[in-house]
Amino acid sequence: NGNGNRLDQLFYPTYAFVDRDHSLYVSECGSHRVMKWMEGAKQGIVVAGGQGQGNGLTQLSYPHGVVVDQLGTVYVADNA
Repeated sequence: NGNGNRLDQLFYPTYAFVDRDHSLYVSECGSHRVMKWMEGAKQGIVVAGGQGQGNGLTQLSYPHGVVVDQLGTVYVADNA
């Protein structure tokens, strides 16, 4: 699907994490977001960021790491 901002694309992915349900979480520096891809999915869902670069409550700035705990809480490390 190439690079990009659509839900079936990634734009400069920097880190990936797989949770116990086999969902894949990917942080993307190019889109300033974290995507969740459920097993077998053809597109992902935005679980953090995706509202442009920044330090607002719904924004990320070059996210580089993502971890999900056993309760499903998503932790993201970015440059904000």
